[in-house]
Amino acid sequence: MSTFGKAIEVSLFGESHGPGVGITIHNLPGGVAIDEKALAHSLRQRSPKRTYSTSRKEPDEFAIQSGVFKGKTTGAPLTFFIKNKAQKSEDYTEGLIRPGHADYPAYMRSEHYDYRGGGHFSGRLTAPLVLLGEICRTLLAKKGILIASQIYRIHTVKGQSFRDEDVNRETLYSLLSSDFPVLSKKDGQRFEKKLAELRNEGDSGGGIVETIVRDVPAGIGEPFFDSFESLLSHLMYSIPGVKGVAFGEGFDLASKKGSESNDSLHYENGNVVFESNRMGGIQGGLSTGEDVCFETAFKPTPTHQKEQATVNLKTEKNVKWRGNTRHDGSIVPRAVPVINALTAYAVVELIARKEGCQWML
Repeated sequence: MSTFGKAIEVSLFGESHGPGVGITIHNLPGGVAIDEKALAHSLRQRSPKRTYSTSRKEPDEFAIQSGVFKGKTTGAPLTFFIKNKAQKSEDYTEGLIRPGHADYPAYMRSEHYDYRGGGHFSGRLTAPLVLLGEICRTLLAKKGILIASQIYRIHTVKGQSFRDEDVNRETLYSLLSSDFPVLSKKDGQRFEKKLAELRNEGDSGGGIVETIVRDVPAGIGEPFFDSFESLLSHLMYSIPGVKGVAFGEGFDLASKKGSESNDSLHYENGNVVFESNRMGGIQGGLSTGEDVCFETAFKPTPTHQKEQATVNLKTEKNVKWRGNTRHDGSIVPRAVPVINALTAYAVVELIARKEGCQWML
């Protein structure tokens, strides 16, 4: 299903090469301000800007179909629609399975599906998610909650981690305003060099995005199935290309002893203070009040220019395929605003389940 949420329910619609893509947001109270300039800016953050990105450049001009009157929500379903204008459907052949994409399982699920650009399974549908995220970001600002992400790894090149130093809010804001967010300028140069190498090889690379949620209050989350980690992970895995999510020190905790891994506490000026944050700001599925920190791993872009073995389901023949369609050298740089968006939505959804929605006004 392309619908998610309980307190704030959202539904995605559209296909990569159809008329457009969009989202409907349910249960926002009437009176929430909608800043169309900020929404347009958020979409520009997601658009490709560099030589290693896809050459499909969409203007991403959105229209509000319902739910807004005089700049504020009405309480009715809020629907955004973004037209597709830069499709090249002739690049896709019916029955030809692109390795690494959703083509084969989508075909097996329903033979009559839109195979052009992956149809409804395309990363194109992350565009309306960014609009959702901008609305949620604005709502969280009322509570002083700030979310930012950075590129932490491209292929074999690792950068500086949020865990390496005490990152202040000014730095987090600078990451949000950057089209290539990294903690270190030197790391950014190394990442771009690696992306250029991959492009010159006609290949692609995976990577990791690191995210931090600052000043989320303690006690947010639901028991077991909708724990903070569960909800965030569910949404992160909804992003095409995601293959791993780890909180705090993640898999490194598996090689530690309990005496080495717990986050000890003490009182300081009447407040409870954690002496470390190895658990990434979540314990028992609930936020602790410390920074929520997690990493999201992306597979390499499956489309590249090297020849791959595949099949044509229509002719039932083995064929060779070379990716001459438009694609990103790495998903990672363009995924950052999408991760920020869905993280913001996850936090809003969990707070709304606990407190209702009146705080949004």
